[in-house]
Amino acid sequence: MSRQDIPTVTLAAEDDQPAIDLPAIGQGTWYMGEGRATPDEEIRALQQGLELGLTLIDTAEMYADGGAEKVVGQALKDRRDQAFLVSKAYPWNAGRDSAINACEQSLKRLRTDHLDLYLLHWPGSIPLEETLEAFERLQEQDKIKRFGVSNFDIDDMKTFTELSGGERCAVNQVLYHLGSRGIEHSLLPWQRQQGIPTMAYCPIAQGGNLRRELLGDPEVNAIANELDASAAQVLLAWAIRPVDGKRDIIAIPKAVQPDHVRQNAAALSLTLSDDAIARLDAAFPAPQRKTPIDIV
Repeated sequence: MSRQDIPTVTLAAEDDQPAIDLPAIGQGTWYMGEGRATPDEEIRALQQGLELGLTLIDTAEMYADGGAEKVVGQALKDRRDQAFLVSKAYPWNAGRDSAINACEQSLKRLRTDHLDLYLLHWPGSIPLEETLEAFERLQEQDKIKRFGVSNFDIDDMKTFTELSGGERCAVNQVLYHLGSRGIEHSLLPWQRQQGIPTMAYCPIAQGGNLRRELLGDPEVNAIANELDASAAQVLLAWAIRPVDGKRDIIAIPKAVQPDHVRQNAAALSLTLSDDAIARLDAAFPAPQRKTPIDIV
């Protein structure tokens, strides 16, 4: 698949930022920088992903206490312009001044002068008005291009977007996979009405309210075998599937092994038929009532 053929999700234009098309699958970094793999392996994986078109890299100051950001910074040495870089701030670092400092510390670890997207990691006790003020100041200083949130349920999203400036929320990053579909009842439809894309973490079912293990599920594997794909690729293709002809979900799996990186990139070209989606829906139905969003 050429770069031109990669399925994308569009972030809307705002102020001096033009609309941008991002790959529907990016790269997560949770657990990087913790010694589970060597730094060289993690750096190589991120660079390999960039070469395969997985140009969105998501990280956070929380991951390995900044260790993941350092890995990303090393991976992006001399290739910063190849990546759309996302990081996240702790909720207790989201004040009008503390968010400025938190962002600046992230930038140092990432060895860059700006983030393409900066998120509030989850709702906290600091008033959202303060966080928005800080985000807007960071934009004015060209330290971030866009801002958004993570782990916000529908009530939090409504509160945030109703604030002055909050309507410019670029994304909401939440846990979402075939076995954790709670956002489909209320949150996802509302975000679609507002034109706010979703970033899906743990898209290969590494967390959430699992009824059973998905990678070993018979139906998931039957579909994978029919498509000559892996179960993980089916789960990724399901997460980024278009709805009513439009894609608005970006999956951000984490991978370190070269084969896993290749499989994640190859999932961009995997298309699930209506029949396959119906079978997965039957095996893992969406909830019929509002449930709290899953968080890990």
